[in-house]
Amino acid sequence: MLKLFNSLSKIKEEFKPINPGKVGMYSCGPTVYGHIHIGNLKSYILSDLVKRYLEYSGYEVRLIKNITDVGHLSEDDLGQADSGEDKMLKAALIEKKTPEEIAKFYEDYFKTTEKEMNILPAQYFPRATAHVPQMIKIIEGLIQKGCAYEKNGNVFFDVTKFSNYGKLSGNTLENLKVGARLEEHPDKKNPWDFALWLKAPEKHILKWESPWSLGYPGWHIECSAMSLEYLGNTFDIHTGGEDNIFPHHEAEIAQSECYTGKKFANFWLHTRHLLMNGEKMSRSKGNLYTLEDIKEKGFSAMDLRLLFLSSHYRSRLDFSWNALEQAHKNLQRINDFVLNLEAIASRDVSSDSAFEVENYQERFENAMDDDLNTPLALSILYELITETNKKISENSLSSKDAANILAFWKKINSILGLVLSGQAEIPEEIKRLVKEREEARKGKDFKKSDDLRSLIENKGYVLEDTKDGPVIKQK
Repeated sequence: MLKLFNSLSKIKEEFKPINPGKVGMYSCGPTVYGHIHIGNLKSYILSDLVKRYLEYSGYEVRLIKNITDVGHLSEDDLGQADSGEDKMLKAALIEKKTPEEIAKFYEDYFKTTEKEMNILPAQYFPRATAHVPQMIKIIEGLIQKGCAYEKNGNVFFDVTKFSNYGKLSGNTLENLKVGARLEEHPDKKNPWDFALWLKAPEKHILKWESPWSLGYPGWHIECSAMSLEYLGNTFDIHTGGEDNIFPHHEAEIAQSECYTGKKFANFWLHTRHLLMNGEKMSRSKGNLYTLEDIKEKGFSAMDLRLLFLSSHYRSRLDFSWNALEQAHKNLQRINDFVLNLEAIASRDVSSDSAFEVENYQERFENAMDDDLNTPLALSILYELITETNKKISENSLSSKDAANILAFWKKINSILGLVLSGQAEIPEEIKRLVKEREEARKGKDFKKSDDLRSLIENKGYVLEDTKDGPVIKQK
């Protein structure tokens, strides 16, 4: 029975989908004005983990991940973000490109990076710019219901009209009024009202006709429009980073529930920040790394993925190169484990004792059922590796047992999503050279054997001699 910590209720709840066997899920995607950094990737790994485990558990998952390509302002971190320079336009000016060119370039980069991280693609990646008519329709509905108001071509959501404002973040209007310092827009009724539509300045490039002005949508309305379009009034799970909780997700709830009169999302899952020397990793602090930075240091996307999985998604993770080095060693350990099993499973090796793998599977699933406890799940995998290696050293692991353990590994790796170096198909040429070298060794032609080993290594493969035969690995 899967239990997830719901940020809305602040407790672990048994997961029950709205429609049996099917899950609707929305994940806040990137604002495509720059390279996503590894702090962003930590959040995307969460939505990937949720999708993978739900599919492992037999659910059909419909994941929507939006692309924000308009209306995300540079002051979003400072409050309600109703004033400030549009990030898309700022990037366009710096790089001397159109906003559309900027968005396309960084959207492609985002998708390429997700693929490298082995993050399963969403069913849809809707772009905000393609859903402006839907946003306008919702804004019109909110005005008709008295939840929003227009002034001077700008439209704002009236937070006083939503009695449950603050139910996700705890930032109720009463709490916000205490000691709050906020730059007030002259057209707002209340300081904490947020923009649904803004009249565009003359030089603003991205703008659309609307009943109120030639302008552009606010940041928060985008996700409400796209989730409503692809998942309906109420859906099962909404994920994001903890920095999205307020104001973004709080605003999503308010405007969506005022518009539909129904609950917006049943479960809210938030990943904690990735830290660098105790501080949040962000562009504004200049302390971020991209996946390219990781690879330049000699690490892989899978090293980073395993590092994220080694920490619970609700725990803050302080990034360090030492931690990444440990993840690299753990990944190599898993890789060696799988290669050794494949070597034994492919040969006729018998044993008097049987290896029970069912207990490990039950414990692994119990860990995942407890709010996706990947650190505990991985510790169970490492325990299995230790026990398996012991059996191998004692020559007491049969081919049948090796095959059973491999089958278990493939099942749980559909959740972990680790692409191992040994999983790459070994070219026929390399297989032929390995066979030729084995024949040279048996004939005691050690010079030829050494020459062939060097040739194999020069082609990018490592050859390890074991008592069960040679094991080939990609460098």
